[in-house]
Amino acid sequence: MERWLEDRRSGSTDNRVDDDRPPYDRDRARIIHTAAFRRLQAKTQVVGIGYTDFTRTRLTHSLEAAQISRGLRAKLVRLRHPTVTADILPPVDLLEAICLSHDIGHPPFGHAGERVLDYLMRDAGGFEGNGQTLRQLAALEAHHPTLGLDVTRRALAGVLKYPAPYSAIVAKHRSPPAQASTVVNFNEWKPPKCYFDVDRSVVEWVLEPFLATDRSRFVEFEAAANPEGHGRTKHTTLDASILNLADDIAYGVHDLEDGVALGEITRTDFDRYVPKAERESIEWWRRFQMSDGVDLLFGKSGDARKNGISVLVNGFIQAASISEENGFTHPLLRFRAALQKEAEETLRNFKKLVHSVIVLSQAVQTLEFRGAQIARSLAEAIFSDPRRLMKPGFVAAYDRETDAALKQRIICDYIAGMTDEYATRLYERLFIPRSGALFEQF
Repeated sequence: MERWLEDRRSGSTDNRVDDDRPPYDRDRARIIHTAAFRRLQAKTQVVGIGYTDFTRTRLTHSLEAAQISRGLRAKLVRLRHPTVTADILPPVDLLEAICLSHDIGHPPFGHAGERVLDYLMRDAGGFEGNGQTLRQLAALEAHHPTLGLDVTRRALAGVLKYPAPYSAIVAKHRSPPAQASTVVNFNEWKPPKCYFDVDRSVVEWVLEPFLATDRSRFVEFEAAANPEGHGRTKHTTLDASILNLADDIAYGVHDLEDGVALGEITRTDFDRYVPKAERESIEWWRRFQMSDGVDLLFGKSGDARKNGISVLVNGFIQAASISEENGFTHPLLRFRAALQKEAEETLRNFKKLVHSVIVLSQAVQTLEFRGAQIARSLAEAIFSDPRRLMKPGFVAAYDRETDAALKQRIICDYIAGMTDEYATRLYERLFIPRSGALFEQF
């Protein structure tokens, strides 16, 4: 592939004495050593942090997605596609870098925190977790004074899952969340999938070397059907499509394992969402012995469950294929990784099962509701008096900025970087009497 994909915004090659690592290996190393990556160990995946020491966190989910991406790449190489060769597919180091970093922009309390921040930022550019990931890599993380981790162009393109700015696709009319006294219901307030307008120059730099026709087509989006709905992007890169598959498989299978291990998802639940007659009529399901994997998943021992998960993950990986988007010239924009139709539908049912039985359960919903209320109270306090309540580095950046919306963005960056535990302790320090020691670290 072209060398310009390895470019960094700084123009640096960072060649150190006897350091022969390729650029994407350096991207991966920079991500692993970031504070944002470490904080994923204390951010909610599905079940809240502290509920159990077995279930996934954002960190373990990201590690599993990275591992699955390796299997997907190997499968795509074995397809021997006449155009999508090993030279066009992302190197393993790059894939891992993209997968390991794909969730670092998610705020405390998962999607509850995301909705709260988007509501509070609705007049200042909004908030969305994937957009914040791009911002973390390109502006916030400590490596370069102004360019964040200064990772390669292709790494940034890989995490650019939704190539449209917030202002272009956000709903034209958005109803405020329902409020009863001081409690606000953020459940229906959902942000658009996008990047932030403030980071438009980053996206322009990422896409600059592509042909003008490719650039203009890549950023196309589908307008909302009504003023209350968000627009939707149409395209993604080959690398981001592999990330999306790895992310979906990790969520659909590994989070299913969490539900089974906790005793929340039963065999009856599984058969209701993935009917036995339908799944066993699919040749792909039979070929990769997926029914055996299900039997093991619901077996009585931990080793059986682990073997079952391996069977299911492998089955989805082997269903990966290459699709083509007409109208693009460059292979990174023209080709996508995709699942065969039957496997895609089955994985969708796995995800519906996890969402319906676990995410929508009373236990998880009460944690999500609590998280939203903590995030709202904490964020409103910090927005009201940022110089007193933010860390010195953020205060300095806040004072240097003159634009009101960008000042709010700096406050949002500070809150988005918090872990669930950190946000909870800071909330208790501000609002719970006799909570928190005088010099407790914040």
